[in-house]
Amino acid sequence: MQPKISAITCSHNPREDYLKQVIEALKNQTLDKQDWEYLLIDNASDDPLEQRVDLSWQPNARHIREEKLGLTHARLRGIREARGELLVFVDDDNVLDADFLEESLKIAERWPMLGSWSGQTRPEFETSPPEWTRKYWGNLVIRSLDSDSWSNLPNLPETMPCGAGLCVRRAVAMHYDKLHANGQREFFLDRAGDSLLSAGDNDLAACACDVGLGVGLFKSLGLVHLIAASRLEEQYLLRLIEGIAYSGVVFRSFRAADLSSYEPRWTRAAADLLRQMRMNSRERRFFHASRRGELNAIRYLSEAKAKAKPFQPQAAIFDIPHR
Repeated sequence: MQPKISAITCSHNPREDYLKQVIEALKNQTLDKQDWEYLLIDNASDDPLEQRVDLSWQPNARHIREEKLGLTHARLRGIREARGELLVFVDDDNVLDADFLEESLKIAERWPMLGSWSGQTRPEFETSPPEWTRKYWGNLVIRSLDSDSWSNLPNLPETMPCGAGLCVRRAVAMHYDKLHANGQREFFLDRAGDSLLSAGDNDLAACACDVGLGVGLFKSLGLVHLIAASRLEEQYLLRLIEGIAYSGVVFRSFRAADLSSYEPRWTRAAADLLRQMRMNSRERRFFHASRRGELNAIRYLSEAKAKAKPFQPQAAIFDIPHR
């Protein structure tokens, strides 16, 4: 029997304790196991996951090894292997609520005009987070919703689904795969190695708009996002902010967004100077990281357009040591 849902986890050298919680939450889903399949994509882990992770509890589960390193390659492999009409991406630090798969299927049936959606993500911190980090939690995929929202606008943050628990219809996923197959996505916006590019999930979700559907956020969908202590360190967050800013500009360029507001000009420089006068030293470091990511993205897009060369993230952009 063809499953209704393909739940997909892409993982490279995961934390064993985190992946165990992810698997346990999947075991406890209220949706009948015959109605869904589980694909664990091992993205070139040093120790193969098939030798360490038992999937016998799910009759439709498969271990799949993807040797090309990078989340984009792993996601594409999952898309090509999936048999369900609805694909649900479950990161290796996402602990789904027990009714997540059942609720995602209800949304698919009730909202045929939507092609991609996600929900709320509640944080579970490994260590108590310093108070100063709170303003940057949104960059760690922490999201609370007061109501449902949707649109057909691929560049509207208020309705853009996130990668944690991202639900996409098969037609949307196949369109995303086609963009990569025919060379329209030489720019890879997902993480690979130490790179913190972070807009590949947005690009996948926005493909819903490309095929005439919408995107949405639903408060009935919920999961816990496990956040390691290292992700609350200032150096990591600075790298993350810069990577998000960089990849956000490139993402918007895919769908002919106006990028002129990011280009250097004296009026923007003056406004930035005034903003920084009201910031403390840490806030200025984060402000500079964001601006650096945006300006380097604009610079590289201009060079790539002139030389018609494929996108390669510049190592200098991510030169803050990762601990």
